[in-house]
Amino acid sequence: MEMLSDILLDALIDTAKLVPFLFVTYLAMEALERAAGDKTSAAVERAGHAGPLVGALLGAFPQCGFSAAAATLYAGRVVTMGTLIAVFLATSDEMIPIMIAEQADPLLVVKLVGVKVLVGMVMGFVVDAVLVLVRRKSSSELRIHELCEADHCHCDEEGSVFGSALRHTVQVTAFIFLVSLILTAIVETVGEEALEQFLTANPGLSVVAASVVGLIPNCAASVVITELYLAGSLGFGACMAGLLVSAGIGLLVLFRTNRSVRDNLVIVAVLLACGIGWGLLFNALGISL
Repeated sequence: MEMLSDILLDALIDTAKLVPFLFVTYLAMEALERAAGDKTSAAVERAGHAGPLVGALLGAFPQCGFSAAAATLYAGRVVTMGTLIAVFLATSDEMIPIMIAEQADPLLVVKLVGVKVLVGMVMGFVVDAVLVLVRRKSSSELRIHELCEADHCHCDEEGSVFGSALRHTVQVTAFIFLVSLILTAIVETVGEEALEQFLTANPGLSVVAASVVGLIPNCAASVVITELYLAGSLGFGACMAGLLVSAGIGLLVLFRTNRSVRDNLVIVAVLLACGIGWGLLFNALGISL
């Protein structure tokens, strides 16, 4: 019974943290949709070119609120895929709070966040550049109305932007809570010790293992990776591989709001490739902090 209450509490806390970010994001998107026109779309397109830079900086803020917001904005095509990737890679989730709690060197924290921001920025611009080459022309068409159709919120029939944003927030929050509840139960049942053993069992494969664990949309992933790194059980390459893909609940929001499953799987594959690739590169160059 005590474990059940802990699981419920953890899921509630993780979900509650995102509500302000989701509501503000939906509020802004609803307002943008109401005012959308040729000039608005053109402005979004122009702003999108600098998106990865802004996205990487915002993603550096502690925890995963901005990754959830970015996932929603991407689903409405307000931001580009490169911007979303930049936010996801820069997102620190629970890394900063854990390092502060463990009294880690502040300079180390700044360096780790800096590396994540730099990698996120670079890969964001790379992804956008590749998409422009592949598609030859990037689309700036907003798809915020598709979110309304998927949620059956009948926003077009309502005059209140506030009410529409609130309905979207409640629907997405309920989904996140249910999935977080299941994931938290699994993590609690399996135990963080099992995750630690998986990460440290084979040092040669630790980069890949850390990337796989980092994809778990639960704060336990970034907590375990950070603690193992601070304890010296995980190398810098493996640590960065895991933390780069730790987008937190942002991935859940992406799968809930973005209708294209193929698109979502591509984003997950890009994240995983970035984590493994940069982790192996850091190891090959002998970089450590």
